[in-house]
Amino acid sequence: MKRRKTPLAAALAGIALFSMTAASALAQDYYAGKTITVVVPFSQGGATYVSAKFLEPFLEKHIPGNPDIEVVDRPGGGSILGANWFAQNGKPDGMTILFTTSSTANPYVLGKKEVEYDLAKMRVAYSHPFGAVAYVSPDTGIAKPEDILNAKKPLIYGGIAAAASDLPGLLSFEVLKLDIKSVLGFPGRGPIRLAFERGETNLDYQFTPVYLTQVKQLIDAGKAIPLWSGGSVSADGSVTERDPVNKDVPSVYEVYKTLYNEEPSGQAWDAFQAIAAVTYTFGLTGYMPEGTPDDVVAIFDKAIADINADPEFQTASMEVTGGAKLVPGSVAEPLIKKALQPSPELKKYLIDLLTSKYDVKF
Repeated sequence: MKRRKTPLAAALAGIALFSMTAASALAQDYYAGKTITVVVPFSQGGATYVSAKFLEPFLEKHIPGNPDIEVVDRPGGGSILGANWFAQNGKPDGMTILFTTSSTANPYVLGKKEVEYDLAKMRVAYSHPFGAVAYVSPDTGIAKPEDILNAKKPLIYGGIAAAASDLPGLLSFEVLKLDIKSVLGFPGRGPIRLAFERGETNLDYQFTPVYLTQVKQLIDAGKAIPLWSGGSVSADGSVTERDPVNKDVPSVYEVYKTLYNEEPSGQAWDAFQAIAAVTYTFGLTGYMPEGTPDDVVAIFDKAIADINADPEFQTASMEVTGGAKLVPGSVAEPLIKKALQPSPELKKYLIDLLTSKYDVKF
């Protein structure tokens, strides 16, 4: 199948031609001698903190003025406490960045009462795609995605929490009209993968770094069958393209078309697209406070283009995210803002689903 270039790919190519004059003289000296604090609302050792530390030397190298990057963890409340602190203390001067995931975005989208931050009003400095792939045990009788409706045994999925990073996976089950038993409450995706390997579950989602380094070997050994990826954003803003890192795995969109011979539509599909965008396409995002000037965003745009072109980053990124490029804020921001502001009808659908099916309290 011939695939059109996604807006992310086209924009990244354009950003590579960015002129230094676009950021004016500000780009030359604004950050010289300064420190940028990157707030991670999770504990040290987690994927987000590790990713922030991975990007630290490349940001220091390529942001004009070579500022120091200080990664600070502020865990608590499933990331809500750190994000609240950022909303209360961050200034719109480009010196403080909230680096976080859908565990912060989803509670905001769902309107949880503990949330005191407004992600949709923040500026975006950069994001780092973080895809995921669903896979199944071969003893279910499933050999390819189109077999999913005819499994030989009940399908059991292990997850952490319905309103956090598991949400797009659970929504993919709704889109594909699957009868899946979801066992939630695992402490992390590592224990979930081990439960799959022990046969306690037989359907799993893992994010790209774990999928590439630990699940692919299960697939090569015939112990797992890849089903679908979360996909990526297409030219019209819908999540219909294949994951650029896992191009050999069809997207949820493609699997639906294969199963039902029609385009997906309806509230489940709309909800999946909104949540998948902030979980996968813009999985790790650096936010700056509302009011941060365009010139500061432009500085980061140029730095991100230079990081993506850095051979050292390209080599290191292959090990972390399969070579996924950073997305500049000017490209990511409008798409993220759209995903963060679902219609009242869509928000009601999500809350009703989580309340009735997964006993989530609001």
